[in-house]
Amino acid sequence: MQIHLIDGTYELFRQYYGRLRFTKGEPATFAAAAGVLHSVLEMIEQGVTHVGVATDHVVESFRNELWDDYKTGEGIDPRLWRQFHPLEDALTAMGVVVWPMTELEADDALASAARIASEDERVERVSIWTPDKDLAQCVRGGRVVQVDRRSGEVRDARMVREKYGVEPELIPDFLALVGDSADGFPGIKGIGRITAARLLAEHGRIEDFPADVLGDRRDRALLFKDLATLRAEESLFVDVDSLAWRGPTADLALWADRMEDGRLLGRAEEVARVLERA
Repeated sequence: MQIHLIDGTYELFRQYYGRLRFTKGEPATFAAAAGVLHSVLEMIEQGVTHVGVATDHVVESFRNELWDDYKTGEGIDPRLWRQFHPLEDALTAMGVVVWPMTELEADDALASAARIASEDERVERVSIWTPDKDLAQCVRGGRVVQVDRRSGEVRDARMVREKYGVEPELIPDFLALVGDSADGFPGIKGIGRITAARLLAEHGRIEDFPADVLGDRRDRALLFKDLATLRAEESLFVDVDSLAWRGPTADLALWADRMEDGRLLGRAEEVARVLERA
């Protein structure tokens, strides 16, 4: 059994901005959300059986209380923002498990789902579909991997080491030192990727650094590490069997009409019929 965990927020952004390039800046109202649904159906057509999607129901999280400059929803195109919640409802109508996050972020949900799924001995591999750097901390050998849809690259622990110069478990420490512009924290001034990888190779976790390595910057580094550390303790589900896709619900017809997508319902129903015959 293989489990596929999708970053729904990233996919929505990807679909939205991809369409902007081909529609002269005027994509249909729910085009990006519909695109995400079709991309999930495509995965199922290609053999995916167990899937869950994590979304940011709100952009802000507990991390905004820890660091004032942490990312917010400010600046998100209103046309994109209006598709956040409809995406969640439409995915649910299509029979896909969705985790809409409020206090935590979608990345925390992916980390939690990966932990739960990897604890089941029936699961051969957990694939986390997102290019986000912070999800690399969840990679475990070749059993929990990260999939970058943009490049098609599947990153196991070896590839994470090659890309960042550190073990997956040290990704929060790495990001604390070099910063993460996408999440809004700058890292430690004067420490770049090469220096960060060297320091972590020499000393391990930031907590284990000799006092003179960071000096009075240590507390700031630990704060950034806290921001970069995903919370994987959420009890999102009990049994991986709950992630099995069993076809669309009756509500998908309503969402297909609302999205003005004439292909969506028929495609979902056809995929479900093929699975029943298999």
